[in-house]
Amino acid sequence: MNTLTTILPTVLPLAAGWALHVRCLHARLSTARRDPLTRLRTRDGFTQRATALLKDPRAVVVLADVDRFKHINDTFGHAAGDVLLKATADRLAHHVGRSGVAGRLGGDEFAAVLIDDHGTAADLLTVLHGVLARPADGHNPDVHTTVSLGWVRACDFPADDLSGLLRRADEAMYAAKQGRAGLRRAGLGRLFATVAGRRSGRRGARTDAPVVAVAA
Repeated sequence: MNTLTTILPTVLPLAAGWALHVRCLHARLSTARRDPLTRLRTRDGFTQRATALLKDPRAVVVLADVDRFKHINDTFGHAAGDVLLKATADRLAHHVGRSGVAGRLGGDEFAAVLIDDHGTAADLLTVLHGVLARPADGHNPDVHTTVSLGWVRACDFPADDLSGLLRRADEAMYAAKQGRAGLRRAGLGRLFATVAGRRSGRRGARTDAPVVAVAA
């Protein structure tokens, strides 16, 4: 008993200090995984959470890109661009909900993984596309833009990891942007096509791009 009484005053402060240190490290790590402007997860934080969500067969991967963003920055200034990015992030996170995850991959590019509980992802994303096109609160009324979306059901390509699914969503998104459709889904099968996603395009033109179909 005397030994315990002697040890405790020494051990307890050390334990408390270590617990505080661990808490601070956790807080710093969480902050590092959050984009300072939008408060969405950064690429690393998004990848970690999204990879876990892809174990659910109902997972849907979404890629979003703000249309004409460089033009908005050049014309109205970076402050206007920041307001637009923040509004896009807030709306995306709201529609993804707590069961999913949204992240900012960089610049004006966002990604999300949502869990499609009722098989209504197409309807949900159609609504989201309309919401993302609304003017941001407090935004310059002369600024008008839309957000192009590409999406893919993880269960359609069970052999793909997150990187592969993001590539397919990117190709669908790019096709939507080029065709001014706003929203496209990466479909099943392959065909000879001239449409290639931006990522694959950087590696050279592809002739086996996945079929893309307008969401319905």
